[in-house]
Amino acid sequence: MKNFGFLSFGHWSAAPGSRTRDAGETVRDTIDLAVAAEEAGMDGAWIRVHHYEQNLSSPFPLLAAMAARTSRIELGTGVINMRYENPLYMAELAATADLVSTGRLQLGVSRGSPEPAADGPASFGYPLPVGKLPVEDAAERIALFRKAISGEGIAEPGANAHVLAGQKLPITPQSPGLSQRIWYGAGNTDSAKRVGSLGMHLMSSTLVLEATGEPLGTVQARQIAAYREAWDAAGHDGKPRVSVSRSIMPIFDDASERYFGGILARESMGGNEDQIGYIDNAKGTFGKTYVGAPDKIVAELLRDEAVMAADTVLVTVPNQLGAEFNGRTFEVLARDIKPALGE
Repeated sequence: MKNFGFLSFGHWSAAPGSRTRDAGETVRDTIDLAVAAEEAGMDGAWIRVHHYEQNLSSPFPLLAAMAARTSRIELGTGVINMRYENPLYMAELAATADLVSTGRLQLGVSRGSPEPAADGPASFGYPLPVGKLPVEDAAERIALFRKAISGEGIAEPGANAHVLAGQKLPITPQSPGLSQRIWYGAGNTDSAKRVGSLGMHLMSSTLVLEATGEPLGTVQARQIAAYREAWDAAGHDGKPRVSVSRSIMPIFDDASERYFGGILARESMGGNEDQIGYIDNAKGTFGKTYVGAPDKIVAELLRDEAVMAADTVLVTVPNQLGAEFNGRTFEVLARDIKPALGE
Protein backbone atom coordinates (compact mmCIF):
# COMPACT_ATOMS: atom_id res chain seq x y z
CA MET A 1 0.00 0.00 0.00
CA LYS A 2 0.96 3.64 -0.29
CA ASN A 3 2.91 5.19 2.55
CA PHE A 4 0.82 7.61 4.60
CA GLY A 5 2.51 10.18 6.79
CA PHE A 6 1.65 13.48 8.38
CA LEU A 7 3.28 16.83 7.64
CA SER A 8 3.20 19.45 10.38
CA PHE A 9 4.09 23.13 10.30
CA GLY A 10 4.37 23.05 14.09
CA HIS A 11 2.51 26.32 14.46
CA TRP A 12 1.82 27.79 17.87
CA SER A 13 -0.40 30.60 19.12
CA ALA A 14 -2.37 31.57 22.19
CA ALA A 15 -5.66 31.58 20.24
CA PRO A 16 -8.68 30.09 22.03
CA GLY A 17 -8.73 26.33 21.65
CA SER A 18 -5.05 26.04 20.68
CA ARG A 19 -3.28 23.05 22.24
CA THR A 20 0.11 24.47 21.24
CA ARG A 21 0.26 27.90 22.82
CA ASP A 22 4.04 28.36 22.78
CA ALA A 23 7.18 26.87 21.27
CA GLY A 24 7.71 24.43 24.12
CA GLU A 25 4.24 22.96 23.84
CA THR A 26 4.64 22.70 20.06
CA VAL A 27 7.94 20.83 20.22
CA ARG A 28 6.70 18.37 22.83
CA ASP A 29 3.40 17.87 21.03
CA THR A 30 5.24 17.18 17.75
CA ILE A 31 7.09 14.33 19.43
CA ASP A 32 3.74 13.03 20.71
CA LEU A 33 2.33 13.32 17.17
CA ALA A 34 5.08 11.00 15.90
CA VAL A 35 4.30 8.48 18.62
CA ALA A 36 0.57 8.68 17.89
CA ALA A 37 1.19 8.23 14.16
CA GLU A 38 3.25 5.10 14.72
CA GLU A 39 0.71 3.63 17.14
CA ALA A 40 -2.12 4.31 14.68
CA GLY A 41 -0.38 2.50 11.83
CA MET A 42 0.83 5.50 9.86
CA ASP A 43 4.15 5.33 8.01
CA GLY A 44 5.79 8.72 8.48
CA ALA A 45 6.16 11.84 10.60
CA TRP A 46 7.37 14.84 8.62
CA ILE A 47 7.91 18.43 9.76
CA ARG A 48 8.07 21.75 7.95
CA VAL A 49 11.02 24.08 8.54
CA HIS A 50 10.29 27.83 8.58
CA HIS A 51 12.48 30.63 9.94
CA TYR A 52 11.33 33.88 11.59
CA GLU A 53 7.82 32.49 12.10
CA GLN A 54 5.93 30.80 14.93
CA ASN A 55 6.64 27.42 13.34
CA LEU A 56 9.24 24.69 13.71
CA SER A 57 12.64 25.89 12.55
CA SER A 58 15.42 23.64 13.94
CA PRO A 59 14.69 20.12 12.71
CA PHE A 60 17.54 17.89 13.81
CA PRO A 61 17.19 17.97 17.61
CA LEU A 62 13.47 17.39 17.13
CA LEU A 63 13.97 14.56 14.63
CA ALA A 64 16.39 12.86 17.03
CA ALA A 65 13.84 13.14 19.85
CA MET A 66 11.10 11.76 17.59
CA ALA A 67 13.44 8.91 16.64
CA ALA A 68 14.10 8.05 20.28
CA ARG A 69 10.36 7.69 20.95
CA THR A 70 9.53 5.63 17.84
CA SER A 71 10.92 2.53 16.18
CA ARG A 72 9.31 2.08 12.77
CA ILE A 73 8.03 5.18 10.99
CA GLU A 74 9.99 7.38 8.61
CA LEU A 75 10.99 10.79 9.94
CA GLY A 76 11.28 13.57 7.42
CA THR A 77 11.49 17.26 6.59
CA GLY A 78 9.42 19.06 4.03
CA VAL A 79 11.54 21.08 3.36
CA ILE A 80 14.82 22.57 4.64
CA ASN A 81 15.70 25.88 2.98
CA MET A 82 19.34 25.20 2.12
CA ARG A 83 20.21 28.86 1.79
CA TYR A 84 20.12 29.02 5.61
CA GLU A 85 22.45 26.06 6.06
CA ASN A 86 26.13 25.34 6.47
CA PRO A 87 26.15 22.12 4.41
CA LEU A 88 28.98 20.48 6.34
CA TYR A 89 27.58 21.16 9.79
CA MET A 90 24.19 20.05 8.53
CA ALA A 91 25.81 16.82 7.31
CA GLU A 92 27.05 16.12 10.84
CA LEU A 93 23.65 16.92 12.37
CA ALA A 94 21.75 14.84 9.83
CA ALA A 95 24.02 11.82 10.21
CA THR A 96 23.77 11.97 13.99
CA ALA A 97 19.95 12.13 13.91
CA ASP A 98 19.85 9.32 11.35
CA LEU A 99 22.00 7.11 13.57
CA VAL A 100 19.59 7.73 16.45
CA SER A 101 16.74 6.68 14.16
CA THR A 102 18.64 3.61 12.86
CA GLY A 103 18.32 4.83 9.30
CA ARG A 104 14.78 6.21 9.12
CA LEU A 105 15.42 9.84 8.09
CA GLN A 106 13.98 11.13 4.80
CA LEU A 107 15.34 14.66 4.32
CA GLY A 108 13.54 17.08 2.03
CA VAL A 109 15.55 20.12 0.89
CA SER A 110 14.98 23.02 -1.50
CA ARG A 111 15.78 26.66 -2.20
CA GLY A 112 12.97 27.71 0.13
CA SER A 113 9.65 29.50 -0.18
CA PRO A 114 8.45 33.07 0.47
CA GLU A 115 9.20 34.13 4.03
CA PRO A 116 8.74 37.16 6.31
CA ALA A 117 12.42 38.16 6.49
CA ALA A 118 13.66 40.54 3.80
CA ASP A 119 16.88 38.52 3.50
CA GLY A 120 16.85 35.72 6.03
CA PRO A 121 19.90 33.81 4.76
CA ALA A 122 22.02 36.97 4.94
CA SER A 123 20.97 37.49 8.55
CA PHE A 124 22.22 33.95 9.25
CA GLY A 125 25.57 34.87 7.72
CA TYR A 126 24.94 33.61 4.19
CA PRO A 127 24.37 36.60 1.88
CA LEU A 128 23.65 35.75 -1.73
CA PRO A 129 26.86 36.11 -3.77
CA VAL A 130 26.76 38.82 -6.40
CA GLY A 131 25.56 37.50 -9.73
CA LYS A 132 24.13 34.29 -8.31
CA LEU A 133 20.46 33.34 -8.18
CA PRO A 134 18.94 31.89 -4.98
CA VAL A 135 18.24 28.59 -6.72
CA GLU A 136 21.89 28.38 -7.80
CA ASP A 137 23.12 29.11 -4.30
CA ALA A 138 20.84 26.43 -2.86
CA ALA A 139 21.93 23.93 -5.53
CA GLU A 140 25.59 24.38 -4.61
CA ARG A 141 24.85 23.89 -0.91
CA ILE A 142 22.78 20.78 -1.63
CA ALA A 143 25.58 19.33 -3.78
CA LEU A 144 28.16 19.85 -1.01
CA PHE A 145 25.80 18.40 1.60
CA ARG A 146 25.18 15.29 -0.52
CA LYS A 147 28.90 14.90 -1.11
CA ALA A 148 29.58 15.11 2.62
CA ILE A 149 26.94 12.56 3.69
CA SER A 150 28.14 10.14 1.00
CA GLY A 151 31.51 9.87 2.75
CA GLU A 152 33.66 11.70 0.22
CA GLY A 153 36.74 13.50 1.45
CA ILE A 154 36.12 17.16 2.23
CA ALA A 155 39.01 18.78 4.14
CA GLU A 156 42.72 18.76 3.43
CA PRO A 157 44.51 16.82 6.18
CA GLY A 158 46.79 18.53 8.65
CA ALA A 159 49.96 17.26 10.23
CA ASN A 160 48.09 15.19 12.83
CA ALA A 161 45.58 13.59 10.49
CA HIS A 162 45.44 9.80 10.26
CA VAL A 163 44.70 9.32 6.58
CA LEU A 164 46.58 7.85 3.66
CA ALA A 165 48.62 10.16 1.48
CA GLY A 166 46.48 12.02 -1.03
CA GLN A 167 43.24 11.48 0.87
CA LYS A 168 40.97 14.16 2.31
CA LEU A 169 39.16 14.04 5.63
CA PRO A 170 35.46 13.06 5.48
CA ILE A 171 32.73 14.48 7.66
CA THR A 172 31.96 12.37 10.71
CA PRO A 173 29.85 10.65 11.79
CA GLN A 174 28.67 8.89 8.69
CA SER A 175 25.27 7.19 8.51
CA PRO A 176 25.18 4.54 5.78
CA GLY A 177 22.33 4.97 3.32
CA LEU A 178 21.43 8.53 4.25
CA SER A 179 22.69 9.84 0.92
CA GLN A 180 20.01 7.73 -0.80
CA ARG A 181 17.22 9.33 1.24
CA ILE A 182 17.40 12.96 0.11
CA TRP A 183 14.29 14.58 -1.40
CA TYR A 184 13.80 17.87 -3.21
CA GLY A 185 10.68 20.03 -3.09
CA ALA A 186 9.97 20.89 -6.72
CA GLY A 187 7.38 23.42 -7.81
CA ASN A 188 7.22 22.99 -11.59
CA THR A 189 8.03 20.56 -14.36
CA ASP A 190 11.51 21.91 -15.06
CA SER A 191 12.57 21.56 -11.44
CA ALA A 192 11.04 18.08 -11.29
CA LYS A 193 13.19 17.07 -14.27
CA ARG A 194 16.32 18.44 -12.55
CA VAL A 195 15.50 16.46 -9.43
CA GLY A 196 15.22 13.27 -11.46
CA SER A 197 18.47 13.89 -13.31
CA LEU A 198 20.27 14.51 -10.00
CA GLY A 199 18.95 11.33 -8.43
CA MET A 200 16.96 12.78 -5.53
CA HIS A 201 13.44 11.80 -4.56
CA LEU A 202 10.60 14.18 -5.44
CA MET A 203 8.35 16.09 -3.06
CA SER A 204 5.33 18.03 -4.31
CA SER A 205 3.11 20.05 -2.00
CA THR A 206 -0.45 21.36 -2.03
CA LEU A 207 0.84 24.14 -4.30
CA VAL A 208 2.60 24.01 -7.67
CA LEU A 209 3.96 26.95 -9.61
CA GLU A 210 2.07 26.10 -12.77
CA ALA A 211 -1.46 27.17 -13.60
CA THR A 212 -3.18 25.62 -16.60
CA GLY A 213 -6.70 25.63 -15.23
CA GLU A 214 -6.48 21.88 -14.72
CA PRO A 215 -6.84 20.24 -11.29
CA LEU A 216 -3.76 20.23 -9.06
CA GLY A 217 -3.48 16.46 -9.35
CA THR A 218 -3.39 16.59 -13.15
CA VAL A 219 -0.62 19.20 -13.20
CA GLN A 220 1.37 17.30 -10.57
CA ALA A 221 0.96 13.99 -12.39
CA ARG A 222 2.73 15.46 -15.44
CA GLN A 223 5.54 16.68 -13.20
CA ILE A 224 5.85 13.21 -11.67
CA ALA A 225 6.02 11.58 -15.10
CA ALA A 226 8.71 14.03 -16.24
CA TYR A 227 10.66 13.37 -13.04
CA ARG A 228 10.63 9.61 -13.51
CA GLU A 229 11.64 9.92 -17.16
CA ALA A 230 14.60 12.09 -16.15
CA TRP A 231 15.62 9.60 -13.43
CA ASP A 232 15.56 6.71 -15.90
CA ALA A 233 17.43 8.70 -18.54
CA ALA A 234 20.19 9.50 -16.04
CA GLY A 235 20.59 5.80 -15.23
CA HIS A 236 20.32 6.11 -11.46
CA ASP A 237 20.20 2.99 -9.33
CA GLY A 238 17.35 2.33 -6.95
CA LYS A 239 13.71 3.29 -7.11
CA PRO A 240 12.68 6.94 -7.41
CA ARG A 241 10.16 7.90 -4.73
CA VAL A 242 7.48 10.58 -4.96
CA SER A 243 5.44 12.23 -2.22
CA VAL A 244 2.48 14.55 -2.60
CA SER A 245 0.93 16.56 0.21
CA ARG A 246 -2.80 16.86 0.69
CA SER A 247 -5.09 18.56 3.19
CA ILE A 248 -7.29 15.66 4.35
CA MET A 249 -9.81 16.16 7.15
CA PRO A 250 -12.02 13.15 7.81
CA ILE A 251 -15.19 13.70 9.81
CA PHE A 252 -15.70 10.74 12.13
CA ASP A 253 -16.98 12.03 15.48
CA ASP A 254 -18.55 15.07 17.14
CA ALA A 255 -15.20 16.86 17.55
CA SER A 256 -14.21 16.49 13.91
CA GLU A 257 -17.69 17.62 12.89
CA ARG A 258 -17.27 20.80 14.95
CA TYR A 259 -13.85 21.48 13.51
CA PHE A 260 -14.41 20.64 9.84
CA GLY A 261 -18.16 20.65 9.25
CA GLY A 262 -18.07 24.28 8.11
CA ILE A 263 -15.64 23.40 5.32
CA LEU A 264 -17.97 20.64 4.17
CA ALA A 265 -20.90 23.05 4.20
CA ARG A 266 -18.98 25.55 2.05
CA GLU A 267 -18.06 22.74 -0.33
CA SER A 268 -21.73 22.09 -0.98
CA MET A 269 -21.93 25.66 -2.26
CA GLY A 270 -18.83 25.37 -4.44
CA GLY A 271 -16.48 26.92 -1.88
CA ASN A 272 -13.86 24.16 -1.68
CA GLU A 273 -12.10 23.69 -5.01
CA ASP A 274 -8.57 23.95 -6.41
CA GLN A 275 -7.66 27.60 -6.89
CA ILE A 276 -5.43 29.67 -9.16
CA GLY A 277 -3.47 32.39 -7.38
CA TYR A 278 -0.14 34.14 -7.02
CA ILE A 279 2.74 33.47 -4.62
CA ASP A 280 6.17 35.07 -4.75
CA ASN A 281 5.19 36.85 -8.00
CA ALA A 282 4.45 33.51 -9.67
CA LYS A 283 1.12 32.05 -10.74
CA GLY A 284 0.28 28.74 -9.15
CA THR A 285 -2.36 26.11 -8.48
CA PHE A 286 -3.48 25.65 -4.88
CA GLY A 287 -5.09 22.38 -3.81
CA LYS A 288 -8.50 21.88 -2.21
CA THR A 289 -9.26 20.34 1.17
CA TYR A 290 -10.49 16.75 1.18
CA VAL A 291 -13.17 16.76 3.87
CA GLY A 292 -16.07 14.53 4.90
CA ALA A 293 -16.73 10.91 5.68
CA PRO A 294 -13.84 8.52 4.91
CA ASP A 295 -15.64 6.85 1.97
CA LYS A 296 -16.26 10.26 0.37
CA ILE A 297 -12.61 11.19 0.77
CA VAL A 298 -11.46 7.87 -0.68
CA ALA A 299 -13.63 8.35 -3.78
CA GLU A 300 -12.13 11.81 -4.35
CA LEU A 301 -8.53 10.69 -3.78
CA LEU A 302 -8.97 7.82 -6.25
CA ARG A 303 -9.69 10.49 -8.89
CA ASP A 304 -6.59 12.52 -7.91
CA GLU A 305 -4.03 11.61 -10.56
CA ALA A 306 -1.01 12.70 -8.52
CA VAL A 307 -2.10 10.84 -5.39
CA MET A 308 -2.46 7.69 -7.44
CA ALA A 309 0.91 8.21 -9.14
CA ALA A 310 2.82 8.85 -5.89
CA ASP A 311 4.07 6.22 -3.46
CA THR A 312 3.77 8.52 -0.42
CA VAL A 313 0.94 10.79 0.71
CA LEU A 314 1.71 13.41 3.36
CA VAL A 315 -1.37 14.69 5.16
CA THR A 316 -1.03 18.26 6.39
CA VAL A 317 -2.02 18.08 10.04
CA PRO A 318 -3.78 20.83 12.03
CA ASN A 319 -1.19 20.55 14.79
CA GLN A 320 -2.83 23.17 17.04
CA LEU A 321 -5.62 20.67 17.70
CA GLY A 322 -3.09 18.58 19.61
CA ALA A 323 -1.72 15.05 19.48
CA GLU A 324 -4.73 13.44 21.15
CA PHE A 325 -7.24 14.61 18.52
CA ASN A 326 -4.81 14.13 15.62
CA GLY A 327 -4.04 10.63 16.86
CA ARG A 328 -7.69 9.69 16.36
CA THR A 329 -7.50 11.17 12.86
CA PHE A 330 -4.40 9.06 12.17
CA GLU A 331 -6.36 5.95 13.11
CA VAL A 332 -9.03 6.79 10.53
CA LEU A 333 -6.44 7.55 7.87
CA ALA A 334 -4.56 4.30 8.49
CA ARG A 335 -7.63 2.09 8.87
CA ASP A 336 -10.20 3.51 6.45
CA ILE A 337 -8.41 5.61 3.82
CA LYS A 338 -4.89 4.27 3.22
CA PRO A 339 -5.92 0.64 2.41
CA ALA A 340 -8.64 1.79 0.02
CA LEU A 341 -6.12 3.56 -2.23
CA GLY A 342 -4.27 0.35 -3.09
CA GLU A 343 -0.67 0.22 -4.26
